[in-house]
Amino acid sequence: MEFSATTLFYDFAIMSALLFIANILRTKLKFLQNWYIPSSLVAGILGVIGGKYFMNILPLSSSISVYPSIMISVLFGTLLIGRRQKTKFKETIKSVGDTFAVTTSGIMIQWGVGIAASLILAATIFPDLNPGFGMLMASGFEGGHGTAAAVGAALSEGCGWTSATSIGQTFATIGLLDGIFIGILLINIGTRKKWTRLIKEVNGLSQEMKTGLVEEENQKSIGKATVNSISIDPLAWHLCIILTAVGGAYLLNNVLKSIWPSFSVPTYGIALICGWLMNKLLQAVKLDHYVDQKLITRIGSCVTDYLVGFGVASINISVVISYAVPLIIISLLGLACCLIWLLFVSRRIFHNYWFERGIYVFGMCTGVMAIGVILYRISDPDYKAPVLEDVGVAGIFTTFVDMFQVSMVPIMFMSGQLIPAMIIWLIVPLVIVAVSAGIYKWKKGTGAELRPGEEDSAVNYEGILEGTESPAVVIKETSAEEL
Repeated sequence: MEFSATTLFYDFAIMSALLFIANILRTKLKFLQNWYIPSSLVAGILGVIGGKYFMNILPLSSSISVYPSIMISVLFGTLLIGRRQKTKFKETIKSVGDTFAVTTSGIMIQWGVGIAASLILAATIFPDLNPGFGMLMASGFEGGHGTAAAVGAALSEGCGWTSATSIGQTFATIGLLDGIFIGILLINIGTRKKWTRLIKEVNGLSQEMKTGLVEEENQKSIGKATVNSISIDPLAWHLCIILTAVGGAYLLNNVLKSIWPSFSVPTYGIALICGWLMNKLLQAVKLDHYVDQKLITRIGSCVTDYLVGFGVASINISVVISYAVPLIIISLLGLACCLIWLLFVSRRIFHNYWFERGIYVFGMCTGVMAIGVILYRISDPDYKAPVLEDVGVAGIFTTFVDMFQVSMVPIMFMSGQLIPAMIIWLIVPLVIVAVSAGIYKWKKGTGAELRPGEEDSAVNYEGILEGTESPAVVIKETSAEEL
């Protein structure tokens, strides 16, 4: 079918209908609620079932596999627009260095292990396996569907590996499911092992977090009207800022390709830079105070729902079946990395609330940041630990590290430097862990012992927490009025 504007409209209309149905299912089905399955994932699965590989009743075009790589560029373009705060690297390392170290090493090690695994499998059991196969596990696990789509598209365009995008989306879906199901299982284990500091049992999140519906009295504004609609609609104003930056990224990438045809740069990386340049331009013309970062973030989040939906719906089942064994093997290795970083690295390095911090890193490294937040909220429903604050500050720098590796590793692969990439991404995270162990002291014990800063908020395990310097205390019940 020839692609046209009508085809584009039909694709987005169908996905919107699937998201609508998925959200209704989320409000009604306890299974989806109790396991916090995102509506976008449900919509994608419905797209696969109704698509051409199963029932073939949804007229989705073949172009849906391309949309996620475009939408991830839009998402990356939003990351630095509207940002005003200035944070110094030394201050960040001093205050949240352990968070930065564990998160950064956790997202890096997957690339090294993935590349090593695919090289070994290609040299032994599966001689026809593309040696870049493991990169797609890393991009899908720690990057999610958007990054997997972007890396898959880069490999498809750069070296003609046409099935890369579908494989990447499959890894991203596996990682997302790992994050949800295994993450909640780990929290249950953590409560039994006395690792959780703020809950004694898993009660889950509030009803509105389960159903996704916010009661009228709790509904909040998603942004501010920073311009008068008599001139331009506030949403249109923010959207044109984002799309100008992303459009500039595509234009710049085309210019670079015309100058250096053999040199390929992922568009989403350039979109991040163009977003930063757009932010600087707004500051230079003194219009930055008329940009609401909250609204920019909401647009990026909206794009993410469609991105995941299209990403999952575009999975080619025949490709998944043909690569089933290496998919399973490398997915298990990726999951093993995440488990080690939670149960071993997090427990030994974090200065306090190691499990709460570690379960966030686990969720982020298997799925996306939203999964990390969900798992953290289950383990700390009242936000008593300063985990999200630390993650937010450290994330400013972790984002740049992630953007660098997501851009650089595919470039090294396409230039024949996969083995050097493997060595770098295996050694550097281990060095980060070793240095962090020296700086923040390698913690010993079972993980149930209290650490500095936990004494006043840790739950009472009926005296079971032995060997701690300070006794655990019962959390004071806080009324809604006090909050």
